[in-house]
Amino acid sequence: MKKTFLLLFFVFFAFFSVFAQKTPVVAIIPFEASGGRVTPEEASRVTGLVVNELNSWGSLKILQSEDGAEYVVRGTLSRVGKEYVLSAYLMDANSKKRLNDAAEKATSVADISIFSFCSNIVQSVPLPNYLIGTWQSTINMPDGPVVCIVELKSDRTAKVERYDTWEHKNKNSLRYEGYGTGKYSYIGFFVRRSITVDSKQVQIDAMAGFNLTLEETLPEQTSVNLSRLGVQFNSDRSAFTIVSGSLPCGRNYDGPSVYPSAYIGFTQFTKIK
Repeated sequence: MKKTFLLLFFVFFAFFSVFAQKTPVVAIIPFEASGGRVTPEEASRVTGLVVNELNSWGSLKILQSEDGAEYVVRGTLSRVGKEYVLSAYLMDANSKKRLNDAAEKATSVADISIFSFCSNIVQSVPLPNYLIGTWQSTINMPDGPVVCIVELKSDRTAKVERYDTWEHKNKNSLRYEGYGTGKYSYIGFFVRRSITVDSKQVQIDAMAGFNLTLEETLPEQTSVNLSRLGVQFNSDRSAFTIVSGSLPCGRNYDGPSVYPSAYIGFTQFTKIK
């Protein structure tokens, strides 16, 4: 019984750690039919499409009334000539400040780009920082694992609990267990964006940067300064991969029999706290 309780506790704790961050709450007020050339049914249909699209992103809590909302979207559906025009603005629910506008038009309601409209209308809504927590990356080398453990805090500072650096040269290996402090940057996206990596298109969820000062490492890694790293999370954000670069941790001089590449870096991280 005690073992079962402990198991349930740790499962709950892990689940809560991933989802504990506050999700922005956005109210989509039913769009109005404007100008007499659009029916209420058409405006209601567009409202439903916008609500469904934003809900599918999994990054926002969507309401259809202002009660409890942090941000409010108000808009209209109209017709200008032969085109339908969907226009709206985003407002801070507390200050009533107008934050940004969005508009899309098409020759039919079905042809309006709901995705593009949604991406533009909520661009001023801040996303939760999914990098907050303690993360571990492990690279299994022939003579043992190379490990990085870093705590990324809500104030954008970083505590590096462990940062192994490793070098293999003339069939000999050299390893240091470093540590340090620093800062990081994070810009999250509502939906995945494409970037070019080695002439290929790669989908990412965020961009990150690291400015770390390390001790007890190989000389090359006493300072790690990287920016615009593409980050891709797994479905429950309990792990992430750096898809455009890495946190460097060593060098291999002895060819692919030791490691596939000459430079070694941390790219795959799992949340441990």
